[in-house]
Amino acid sequence: MTHKSNFPAPSVTTRPERDSLGQKDIPGNAYWGISTMRAVDNFPVSGRSIGSFRSLIWALGAIKYAAARANETLGLLPTDKSEAIQKASLEVMEGLFDDDFPVDRIQGGAGTSTNMNANEVIANRALEILGFNRGDYAQLHAIDHVNRSQSTNDVYPTAVKLAVQRDLAELLVEHAQLSDAFDAKSQEFAGIVKVGRTQLQDAVPMTLGQEFGAFAETLREDGYRLREVLPHLLESNLGATAIGTGITAPRGYREAVIAELGKVTGLELISATNLVEATGDTGVFLLVSGVLKRAAVKLSKVCNDLRLLSSGPQSGFGEISLPAVQAGSSIMPGKVNPVIPEMVNQVAFRIVGADATITMAVEAGQLQLNAFEPVMADALLESLAWLTVACRQLRTHCVQGINANVPLLAQRMAETISVVTGLSPLLGYSTAAELAKEALIYNRSISELVLSRGLLNEQQLAKALSPAVLAGLQ
Repeated sequence: MTHKSNFPAPSVTTRPERDSLGQKDIPGNAYWGISTMRAVDNFPVSGRSIGSFRSLIWALGAIKYAAARANETLGLLPTDKSEAIQKASLEVMEGLFDDDFPVDRIQGGAGTSTNMNANEVIANRALEILGFNRGDYAQLHAIDHVNRSQSTNDVYPTAVKLAVQRDLAELLVEHAQLSDAFDAKSQEFAGIVKVGRTQLQDAVPMTLGQEFGAFAETLREDGYRLREVLPHLLESNLGATAIGTGITAPRGYREAVIAELGKVTGLELISATNLVEATGDTGVFLLVSGVLKRAAVKLSKVCNDLRLLSSGPQSGFGEISLPAVQAGSSIMPGKVNPVIPEMVNQVAFRIVGADATITMAVEAGQLQLNAFEPVMADALLESLAWLTVACRQLRTHCVQGINANVPLLAQRMAETISVVTGLSPLLGYSTAAELAKEALIYNRSISELVLSRGLLNEQQLAKALSPAVLAGLQ
């Protein structure tokens, strides 16, 4: 199997870079360096780079910016170097260098390759700002200066939390708008009575508005649950460095970097109570994933209902029609399929699988560090992105254009025996059951049988079988 290189086209010139393993020639136009090159060579796995996660790159830039300011305040970085790092980090936050993050999302090393990719890009951009050439690390170094007072083990999990928090906030907007769209349909369909079903069998009457109102409410409930996990993502272990003991981070750095990171992100961040525990524990990602799975599975169930209610259009339920967004068959003329709900179903299936991946990765942590945070980040950030798009497309390409098949629903209400349940308090269960059985055998309506037997007069029957009464609206 071959993999397309993530590197930019080779420049006319190269620059040599060395690390503890030896020397490599880096394209002269690259902002990344030798650590990034080794990572790309070592991990040609998914073909999808960390640069495609905009929120993660934004978070890495924010952390490097905050660290530079904290280090300068503590006298660990000269002002000129600190300001250059800050400016480069802000540019990374803004998305100017996303293409310079070619490391694969799936990588060994607990995120070290991601952290070093950020360190190298920011270092080389800072060198340019200071008037030096890229790769001139004697002037400003990716580790000694950009990564000062830090470790991958506190930078990477903090970055993933910030990225998840940012993407989850975006999902919540789309999720709420989808709930509102179902609410609007609930009001539109409020006066349309239909037959409700349990176990796919006729049950009792309800309104189509009630059915869509239930869709809206189930989404609102998941929105509440998703919002509840947001505070858990605001806890950071910055200052913990390698395993939580804070080695190489000076006194005061922990408080300073958290404060600076809060300022640049606009978030109310807090420092973890126990840095050793926080560095080894990845339970927050399991928490978010579990709630996200719940939201996806419940939304998938709603889409199952939409597909079933719109089935047909002639030989299925046919109670609603979904917008026709594309031709449904290469062989059957005129066929239109519920492709938008089907897409949402598949997103939900993928999220369930991602949750299983995250579960196993969290469990696989050992002692003071979990080495598998990259696959957690990949699974969680992709799930958030996909569900956000799915909610948007379901709202704009499906729910907003749903129509009710009013004539068919009225016909079924006129023919259904389900209304007999509304008569059982007046006639008794046994009599109502006999009426239902006779209506089915002789293909007669419940109303006709009640009147012919003299069980109720027309006024009593009309009141008992009024749509408002049958649907529980009065």
